[in-house]
Amino acid sequence: MNKKLLYPLIVLVLGIGLAVLIALNAPRTIPEAYEPLVATVRVIKAEPKAEYLTVTSQGTVEPRSQSELIPEVSGRAVWISPALVGGGSFKQDDVLLRIDDADYRSALVRSEAALKRAEVEFDFAQDELKRTQSLRDKNLASQQQLDNAHRASWVAEANLSESRAALDQAARDLARTELKAPFDGLVRNEQVDLGQFVTRGQSIGTIYATDYMEVRLPIAADQLAYLGLPPSTRGQIPKAMRPPVTVAADFGNTRLLWEGELVRGEAEFDARSRMLYGVARLRTDSSDEGGLPLPVGIFVQAEIRGRKVDNIIRLPRSAMRDNNQVMVIDADDRLHFRRVSILRLEHDDMLIDGGLAAGELVCVSPLQTVVEGMRVKPVIEEDGTP
Repeated sequence: MNKKLLYPLIVLVLGIGLAVLIALNAPRTIPEAYEPLVATVRVIKAEPKAEYLTVTSQGTVEPRSQSELIPEVSGRAVWISPALVGGGSFKQDDVLLRIDDADYRSALVRSEAALKRAEVEFDFAQDELKRTQSLRDKNLASQQQLDNAHRASWVAEANLSESRAALDQAARDLARTELKAPFDGLVRNEQVDLGQFVTRGQSIGTIYATDYMEVRLPIAADQLAYLGLPPSTRGQIPKAMRPPVTVAADFGNTRLLWEGELVRGEAEFDARSRMLYGVARLRTDSSDEGGLPLPVGIFVQAEIRGRKVDNIIRLPRSAMRDNNQVMVIDADDRLHFRRVSILRLEHDDMLIDGGLAAGELVCVSPLQTVVEGMRVKPVIEEDGTP
Protein backbone atom coordinates (compact mmCIF):
# COMPACT_ATOMS: atom_id res chain seq x y z
CA MET A 1 0.00 0.00 0.00
CA ASN A 2 1.16 3.43 -0.71
CA LYS A 3 2.62 5.04 2.39
CA LYS A 4 1.26 8.41 1.37
CA LEU A 5 -2.27 7.07 1.76
CA LEU A 6 -1.55 4.94 4.83
CA TYR A 7 -0.49 7.69 7.26
CA PRO A 8 -3.48 10.02 6.72
CA LEU A 9 -5.79 7.06 7.03
CA ILE A 10 -4.25 6.09 10.37
CA VAL A 11 -4.58 9.66 11.65
CA LEU A 12 -8.21 9.81 10.54
CA VAL A 13 -9.02 6.52 12.28
CA LEU A 14 -7.34 7.65 15.51
CA GLY A 15 -9.26 10.96 15.44
CA ILE A 16 -12.57 9.22 14.95
CA GLY A 17 -11.78 6.84 17.80
CA LEU A 18 -10.81 9.67 20.13
CA ALA A 19 -14.02 11.55 19.30
CA VAL A 20 -16.10 8.46 20.03
CA LEU A 21 -14.24 7.95 23.31
CA ILE A 22 -14.90 11.54 24.41
CA ALA A 23 -18.55 11.29 23.43
CA LEU A 24 -18.98 8.11 25.46
CA ASN A 25 -17.38 9.67 28.58
CA ALA A 26 -19.15 13.11 28.55
CA PRO A 27 -19.86 14.61 32.11
CA ARG A 28 -23.41 14.45 33.37
CA THR A 29 -25.17 17.74 34.46
CA ILE A 30 -26.84 17.47 37.86
CA PRO A 31 -29.67 20.08 38.27
CA GLU A 32 -29.69 22.12 41.50
CA ALA A 33 -32.62 23.71 43.32
CA TYR A 34 -33.31 27.40 42.35
CA GLU A 35 -32.76 29.92 45.13
CA PRO A 36 -34.02 33.45 44.30
CA LEU A 37 -31.90 36.45 45.26
CA VAL A 38 -33.10 38.22 48.43
CA ALA A 39 -32.69 42.01 48.56
CA THR A 40 -31.03 43.47 51.64
CA VAL A 41 -32.93 46.49 52.97
CA ARG A 42 -32.40 48.95 55.78
CA VAL A 43 -35.18 49.08 58.34
CA ILE A 44 -36.07 51.17 61.37
CA LYS A 45 -37.95 49.90 64.38
CA ALA A 46 -41.08 51.94 65.12
CA GLU A 47 -40.75 53.53 68.56
CA PRO A 48 -43.67 55.75 69.65
CA LYS A 49 -42.72 58.63 71.94
CA ALA A 50 -43.78 62.13 72.91
CA GLU A 51 -42.74 64.97 70.59
CA TYR A 52 -42.91 68.74 70.72
CA LEU A 53 -44.09 70.17 67.43
CA THR A 54 -41.77 72.98 66.35
CA VAL A 55 -42.15 75.82 63.87
CA THR A 56 -39.10 77.36 62.26
CA SER A 57 -38.89 80.97 61.14
CA GLN A 58 -36.40 83.80 60.81
CA GLY A 59 -36.22 87.53 61.34
CA THR A 60 -34.17 90.54 62.30
CA VAL A 61 -33.50 91.59 65.88
CA GLU A 62 -35.10 94.90 66.85
CA PRO A 63 -35.09 96.81 70.14
CA ARG A 64 -38.08 96.36 72.40
CA SER A 65 -38.32 100.08 73.02
CA GLN A 66 -36.77 102.90 71.02
CA SER A 67 -37.08 106.60 71.83
CA GLU A 68 -36.09 109.94 70.38
CA LEU A 69 -34.17 112.21 72.75
CA ILE A 70 -36.18 115.43 72.65
CA PRO A 71 -35.61 118.27 75.15
CA GLU A 72 -38.71 119.88 76.66
CA VAL A 73 -37.02 123.28 77.12
CA SER A 74 -34.86 125.44 74.90
CA GLY A 75 -31.33 126.63 75.59
CA ARG A 76 -27.64 126.21 74.94
CA ALA A 77 -26.07 122.79 75.54
CA VAL A 78 -23.43 123.34 78.27
CA TRP A 79 -22.59 119.67 79.02
CA ILE A 80 -22.88 116.43 77.06
CA SER A 81 -22.41 113.00 78.61
CA PRO A 82 -19.55 110.88 77.23
CA ALA A 83 -22.17 108.16 76.74
CA LEU A 84 -24.13 110.31 74.28
CA VAL A 85 -22.34 108.98 71.21
CA GLY A 86 -23.26 106.29 68.74
CA GLY A 87 -23.03 102.97 70.60
CA GLY A 88 -22.70 104.62 74.01
CA SER A 89 -24.10 102.73 77.00
CA PHE A 90 -26.06 104.31 79.84
CA LYS A 91 -28.20 103.42 82.84
CA GLN A 92 -31.65 104.62 83.78
CA ASP A 93 -31.71 108.20 85.15
CA ASP A 94 -28.17 108.95 83.92
CA VAL A 95 -27.87 112.59 82.82
CA LEU A 96 -27.16 112.70 79.08
CA LEU A 97 -27.37 116.44 78.41
CA ARG A 98 -27.46 119.67 80.40
CA ILE A 99 -28.92 122.92 79.08
CA ASP A 100 -27.97 126.36 80.40
CA ASP A 101 -30.36 126.84 83.35
CA ALA A 102 -29.69 130.48 84.32
CA ASP A 103 -32.94 131.79 82.82
CA TYR A 104 -34.93 128.95 84.37
CA ARG A 105 -33.47 129.59 87.83
CA SER A 106 -34.50 133.24 87.50
CA ALA A 107 -38.00 132.16 86.45
CA LEU A 108 -38.17 129.92 89.50
CA VAL A 109 -37.22 132.79 91.84
CA ARG A 110 -39.86 135.03 90.27
CA SER A 111 -42.47 132.31 90.64
CA GLU A 112 -41.59 131.83 94.32
CA ALA A 113 -41.93 135.60 94.92
CA ALA A 114 -45.27 135.70 93.08
CA LEU A 115 -46.51 132.81 95.20
CA LYS A 116 -45.61 134.58 98.45
CA ARG A 117 -47.40 137.71 97.27
CA ALA A 118 -50.48 135.70 96.34
CA GLU A 119 -50.47 133.96 99.72
CA VAL A 120 -50.36 137.28 101.55
CA GLU A 121 -53.16 138.72 99.41
CA PHE A 122 -55.24 135.58 99.94
CA ASP A 123 -54.80 135.72 103.72
CA PHE A 124 -55.74 139.42 103.70
CA ALA A 125 -58.83 138.75 101.56
CA GLN A 126 -59.91 135.95 103.88
CA ASP A 127 -59.56 138.18 106.98
CA GLU A 128 -61.39 141.02 105.22
CA LEU A 129 -64.23 138.64 104.29
CA LYS A 130 -64.58 137.45 107.86
CA ARG A 131 -64.62 141.04 109.17
CA THR A 132 -67.20 142.16 106.61
CA GLN A 133 -69.36 139.12 107.36
CA SER A 134 -69.28 139.99 111.07
CA LEU A 135 -70.27 143.60 110.37
CA ARG A 136 -73.04 142.45 108.08
CA ASP A 137 -74.41 140.22 110.81
CA LYS A 138 -74.58 143.32 113.03
CA ASN A 139 -76.14 145.38 110.20
CA LEU A 140 -73.02 147.59 110.20
CA ALA A 141 -72.07 146.70 106.57
CA SER A 142 -74.14 146.61 103.42
CA GLN A 143 -74.80 143.56 101.25
CA GLN A 144 -72.74 145.15 98.48
CA GLN A 145 -69.74 145.41 100.80
CA LEU A 146 -70.12 141.73 101.66
CA ASP A 147 -70.35 140.81 97.98
CA ASN A 148 -67.23 142.82 97.24
CA ALA A 149 -65.40 140.99 100.03
CA HIS A 150 -66.48 137.62 98.59
CA ARG A 151 -65.30 138.67 95.12
CA ALA A 152 -61.95 139.84 96.47
CA SER A 153 -61.54 136.52 98.32
CA TRP A 154 -62.29 134.50 95.17
CA VAL A 155 -59.88 136.55 93.08
CA ALA A 156 -57.14 136.14 95.70
CA GLU A 157 -57.77 132.37 95.78
CA ALA A 158 -57.54 132.17 91.98
CA ASN A 159 -54.31 134.18 92.01
CA LEU A 160 -52.91 131.82 94.64
CA SER A 161 -53.76 128.77 92.52
CA GLU A 162 -52.22 130.38 89.45
CA SER A 163 -49.04 131.26 91.37
CA ARG A 164 -48.69 127.70 92.65
CA ALA A 165 -49.12 126.31 89.12
CA ALA A 166 -46.55 128.80 87.81
CA LEU A 167 -44.09 127.74 90.52
CA ASP A 168 -44.61 124.06 89.64
CA GLN A 169 -44.07 124.88 85.97
CA ALA A 170 -40.88 126.81 86.72
CA ALA A 171 -39.56 123.93 88.86
CA ARG A 172 -40.33 121.42 86.11
CA ASP A 173 -38.66 123.58 83.47
CA LEU A 174 -35.57 123.87 85.66
CA ALA A 175 -35.48 120.09 86.16
CA ARG A 176 -35.88 119.59 82.41
CA THR A 177 -32.61 121.37 81.74
CA GLU A 178 -31.11 117.97 82.60
CA LEU A 179 -32.07 115.37 80.03
CA LYS A 180 -32.11 111.97 81.79
CA ALA A 181 -32.21 108.46 80.35
CA PRO A 182 -35.65 106.80 80.76
CA PHE A 183 -34.19 103.26 80.81
CA ASP A 184 -30.98 101.23 80.56
CA GLY A 185 -29.86 101.20 76.97
CA LEU A 186 -27.59 102.20 74.12
CA VAL A 187 -27.34 105.23 71.87
CA ARG A 188 -28.18 104.56 68.23
CA ASN A 189 -27.22 108.05 67.01
CA GLU A 190 -26.88 111.65 68.23
CA GLN A 191 -27.16 115.08 66.57
CA VAL A 192 -25.99 117.64 69.15
CA ASP A 193 -22.70 119.42 69.90
CA LEU A 194 -21.44 121.30 72.91
CA GLY A 195 -22.56 124.93 72.79
CA GLN A 196 -25.31 124.25 70.29
CA PHE A 197 -28.64 125.93 70.90
CA VAL A 198 -31.36 123.31 71.10
CA THR A 199 -35.03 124.09 70.93
CA ARG A 200 -37.98 122.44 72.59
CA GLY A 201 -39.21 119.50 70.52
CA GLN A 202 -35.96 119.14 68.55
CA SER A 203 -34.64 115.56 68.26
CA ILE A 204 -31.02 115.36 69.39
CA GLY A 205 -30.55 111.58 69.26
CA THR A 206 -32.06 108.10 69.27
CA ILE A 207 -31.73 105.57 72.09
CA TYR A 208 -33.08 102.08 72.68
CA ALA A 209 -33.58 99.78 75.65
CA THR A 210 -31.37 96.73 76.12
CA ASP A 211 -33.29 94.74 78.74
CA TYR A 212 -35.15 92.79 76.04
CA MET A 213 -35.01 92.49 72.27
CA GLU A 214 -37.76 91.52 69.87
CA VAL A 215 -37.89 89.60 66.60
CA ARG A 216 -40.82 89.66 64.17
CA LEU A 217 -41.27 86.08 62.96
CA PRO A 218 -43.41 85.22 59.93
CA ILE A 219 -45.59 82.13 60.55
CA ALA A 220 -47.58 80.37 57.84
CA ALA A 221 -51.28 79.84 58.47
CA ASP A 222 -50.98 76.05 58.38
CA GLN A 223 -48.24 76.17 60.99
CA LEU A 224 -50.31 78.00 63.62
CA ALA A 225 -52.08 74.78 64.65
CA TYR A 226 -48.77 73.28 65.77
CA LEU A 227 -48.23 76.05 68.33
CA GLY A 228 -51.24 75.07 70.43
CA LEU A 229 -52.72 78.57 70.25
CA PRO A 230 -56.37 79.37 69.43
CA PRO A 231 -56.81 80.50 65.78
CA SER A 232 -58.21 83.81 67.02
CA THR A 233 -55.12 84.66 69.04
CA ARG A 234 -54.14 88.28 68.44
CA GLY A 235 -52.31 90.84 70.53
CA GLN A 236 -50.73 89.80 73.82
CA ILE A 237 -50.57 86.05 74.42
CA PRO A 238 -51.41 85.00 78.01
CA LYS A 239 -48.23 84.25 79.90
CA ALA A 240 -49.18 80.64 80.61
CA MET A 241 -49.68 79.98 76.87
CA ARG A 242 -46.55 81.64 75.47
CA PRO A 243 -44.50 79.16 73.39
CA PRO A 244 -40.74 79.10 74.12
CA VAL A 245 -38.51 80.42 71.35
CA THR A 246 -34.84 79.72 70.67
CA VAL A 247 -32.98 81.91 68.18
CA ALA A 248 -29.56 81.19 66.73
CA ALA A 249 -26.96 83.34 64.99
CA ASP A 250 -23.63 82.36 63.49
CA PHE A 251 -20.47 84.31 64.30
CA GLY A 252 -17.80 82.77 62.12
CA ASN A 253 -17.55 79.13 63.19
CA THR A 254 -19.48 79.73 66.42
CA ARG A 255 -23.25 79.42 66.77
CA LEU A 256 -24.80 81.38 69.63
CA LEU A 257 -28.23 80.76 71.10
CA TRP A 258 -30.68 82.98 72.96
CA GLU A 259 -33.86 81.98 74.75
CA GLY A 260 -37.16 83.82 74.81
CA GLU A 261 -40.88 83.41 74.26
CA LEU A 262 -43.57 84.36 71.77
CA VAL A 263 -45.38 87.23 73.48
CA ARG A 264 -47.89 88.51 70.93
CA GLY A 265 -49.34 88.10 67.46
CA GLU A 266 -50.00 90.95 65.08
CA ALA A 267 -53.54 91.91 64.16
CA GLU A 268 -53.68 90.66 60.57
CA PHE A 269 -52.01 88.53 57.93
CA ASP A 270 -49.53 90.17 55.62
CA ALA A 271 -51.27 90.68 52.27
CA ARG A 272 -48.16 89.92 50.21
CA SER A 273 -46.66 86.95 52.01
CA ARG A 274 -49.88 85.52 53.50
CA MET A 275 -48.03 85.18 56.77
CA LEU A 276 -49.03 86.14 60.29
CA TYR A 277 -46.23 87.85 62.16
CA GLY A 278 -45.59 86.82 65.73
CA VAL A 279 -43.28 88.79 68.01
CA ALA A 280 -40.73 86.94 70.14
CA ARG A 281 -39.21 88.69 73.14
CA LEU A 282 -35.67 87.62 73.98
CA ARG A 283 -33.43 88.11 76.97
CA THR A 284 -30.34 89.90 75.73
CA ASP A 285 -27.91 88.12 78.08
CA SER A 286 -29.13 84.54 77.65
CA SER A 287 -26.51 83.38 75.17
CA ASP A 288 -24.87 80.07 76.03
CA GLU A 289 -21.45 81.53 75.22
CA GLY A 290 -20.72 83.71 78.20
CA GLY A 291 -23.79 85.94 78.06
CA LEU A 292 -22.97 87.83 74.86
CA PRO A 293 -25.64 90.53 74.40
CA LEU A 294 -27.97 90.02 71.48
CA PRO A 295 -26.99 92.67 68.89
CA VAL A 296 -29.64 94.78 67.20
CA GLY A 297 -30.03 94.30 63.46
CA ILE A 298 -28.61 90.77 63.27
CA PHE A 299 -30.48 88.16 61.22
CA VAL A 300 -31.38 85.08 63.27
CA GLN A 301 -32.96 81.68 62.77
CA ALA A 302 -35.77 80.92 65.21
CA GLU A 303 -37.36 77.71 66.46
CA ILE A 304 -40.73 78.02 68.19
CA ARG A 305 -41.66 75.06 70.39
CA GLY A 306 -45.33 74.24 70.00
CA ARG A 307 -47.71 71.78 71.59
CA LYS A 308 -46.73 68.34 72.88
CA VAL A 309 -48.16 65.22 71.23
CA ASP A 310 -47.89 61.63 72.47
CA ASN A 311 -47.35 58.31 70.69
CA ILE A 312 -45.64 59.81 67.67
CA ILE A 313 -43.35 57.74 65.44
CA ARG A 314 -40.62 59.68 63.63
CA LEU A 315 -39.43 58.21 60.34
CA PRO A 316 -37.24 59.54 57.53
CA ARG A 317 -39.14 60.78 54.50
CA SER A 318 -37.44 58.08 52.42
CA ALA A 319 -39.77 55.57 54.09
CA MET A 320 -42.89 57.11 52.52
CA ARG A 321 -44.42 55.55 49.39
CA ASP A 322 -47.36 56.65 47.31
CA ASN A 323 -50.75 57.31 48.92
CA ASN A 324 -49.33 57.78 52.43
CA GLN A 325 -48.02 54.24 52.58
CA VAL A 326 -44.94 52.67 54.15
CA MET A 327 -43.48 49.16 53.75
CA VAL A 328 -43.62 47.01 56.87
CA ILE A 329 -41.62 43.80 57.31
CA ASP A 330 -43.34 40.96 59.14
CA ALA A 331 -41.85 38.14 61.24
CA ASP A 332 -41.18 36.08 58.08
CA ASP A 333 -39.10 38.90 56.54
CA ARG A 334 -41.74 39.71 53.95
CA LEU A 335 -42.70 43.19 52.74
CA HIS A 336 -46.24 44.51 53.09
CA PHE A 337 -47.68 47.92 52.21
CA ARG A 338 -49.33 49.78 55.11
CA ARG A 339 -51.34 53.00 54.96
CA VAL A 340 -50.46 55.34 57.83
CA SER A 341 -51.72 58.64 59.23
CA ILE A 342 -49.15 61.40 58.80
CA LEU A 343 -49.38 64.20 61.33
CA ARG A 344 -46.70 66.39 59.82
CA LEU A 345 -43.98 66.43 57.18
CA GLU A 346 -40.71 68.09 58.15
CA HIS A 347 -37.58 68.71 56.12
CA ASP A 348 -36.10 65.21 56.37
CA ASP A 349 -38.58 63.42 58.62
CA MET A 350 -42.25 62.67 58.91
CA LEU A 351 -44.31 62.29 62.07
CA ILE A 352 -46.81 59.41 62.10
CA ASP A 353 -49.65 59.31 64.59
CA GLY A 354 -51.50 56.21 63.39
CA GLY A 355 -51.19 53.00 61.40
CA LEU A 356 -48.03 51.56 62.98
CA ALA A 357 -47.52 49.57 66.15
CA ALA A 358 -44.56 49.77 68.48
CA GLY A 359 -41.72 47.50 67.46
CA GLU A 360 -42.73 47.03 63.82
CA LEU A 361 -39.95 47.20 61.23
CA VAL A 362 -40.30 49.85 58.52
CA CYS A 363 -38.24 49.70 55.31
CA VAL A 364 -36.35 52.90 54.51
CA SER A 365 -34.32 51.65 51.52
CA PRO A 366 -35.29 52.80 48.02
CA LEU A 367 -36.51 49.81 45.99
CA GLN A 368 -37.17 49.99 42.26
CA THR A 369 -39.57 47.05 42.08
CA VAL A 370 -41.66 46.00 45.03
CA VAL A 371 -44.06 43.08 45.15
CA GLU A 372 -46.48 42.61 48.02
CA GLY A 373 -45.17 39.79 50.22
CA MET A 374 -41.69 39.64 48.68
CA ARG A 375 -38.94 38.30 50.93
CA VAL A 376 -36.12 40.62 52.00
CA LYS A 377 -33.16 40.60 54.33
CA PRO A 378 -33.66 43.38 56.90
CA VAL A 379 -30.76 45.25 58.49
CA ILE A 380 -31.85 47.28 61.52
CA GLU A 381 -30.49 50.81 61.85
CA GLU A 382 -29.75 52.21 65.27
CA ASP A 383 -29.11 55.95 65.60
CA GLY A 384 -28.75 56.10 61.82
CA THR A 385 -25.93 53.51 61.65
CA PRO A 386 -26.63 49.98 60.30
